[in-house]
Amino acid sequence: MKKITALLLALCMVFALAACGTPAADPTDAPATDAADTDAPEATDAVEETPEATENPYADMTNEELLAQLETVVPGTLTVATSPDFAPYEFYALDENGSPYLAGFDLALAEYLADYMGLEIDIIPMDFDGVTSELGAGYVDIGLAGLSPDAERRESMDFSDLYYLGGQSFVTTQDKIDLFPDLESVNNAEYSIGAQNGSIQQKLANEYCDPASVVILTKVTDIVAELVQGTLDGAFIETAVAENYAAVNPELAVVLDVPYEEAGSAVGVVKGNAVLLELVNRGIAAAIEDGSMARFVTEANELSLGDKYEGLLDSEGNIPSAGTAADDAGDAADAGDAA
Repeated sequence: MKKITALLLALCMVFALAACGTPAADPTDAPATDAADTDAPEATDAVEETPEATENPYADMTNEELLAQLETVVPGTLTVATSPDFAPYEFYALDENGSPYLAGFDLALAEYLADYMGLEIDIIPMDFDGVTSELGAGYVDIGLAGLSPDAERRESMDFSDLYYLGGQSFVTTQDKIDLFPDLESVNNAEYSIGAQNGSIQQKLANEYCDPASVVILTKVTDIVAELVQGTLDGAFIETAVAENYAAVNPELAVVLDVPYEEAGSAVGVVKGNAVLLELVNRGIAAAIEDGSMARFVTEANELSLGDKYEGLLDSEGNIPSAGTAADDAGDAADAGDAA
């Protein structure tokens, strides 16, 4: 039995258009990163091929032939690493009793891919840097955590075709908007600029900021908490995630688009498993073609504006009590949203 059946049941209940997030567009086009864009995503028919997918010797085989050769960490199961502090990609939504369940369009895609391959699914939440290390060590089959492909990551994992076109943004608070009219203004040793450990945003912070001003934190929730508290002056955050936080934290402002050559998200696949990579790419193409991917994004955006928690649960599967990132991030009093 699927371990996250509650995810799709919850997502299927959502019919409203997304209130935030970057629209999914044709990966051959420039991504939309306007912080004011709140339109629902559109499906795309084209899928950009990564070098790994282009060179895959299994590309001409049928699905049945591929599945006969497929090897996974646990036979018959797709083991997925994720970092649930990255709404609307992955997070914990709260049901009517306040109980958390995994949600987000990355996880909906993971379920779709498992079904496409006829596999059970095991989703393992962890910190973001754990996703890349577990993939690199071969302990999981795939990683879905808003991963942007880059040369360094390609050394330890393979990447699928892009399934979502996002962007990178710079975030500050409403009272500090005037401090950051452009990216050049971010380079000031007097400022404290945050980014998530092991992320593309960390690389951007190191590129655009004075080294002394860069503050690296483990979770995006910690970054948002320190922005709200005034400890950080600004932060680099993925656009859809930044807009999601700004939607529930009126003190935040997404002020700058940040250029980045790999403007999109791909599935991280354990290095060297060409059969799995080919099946993942075919599953992504199917999800885009039948409109599922666009629906996943729309529904996850809408769901993420309700009650949610971002971070890891305790050993008993409950939201940690006092002092959690959700509390520190100044969650909305009425909605209970983790910042």
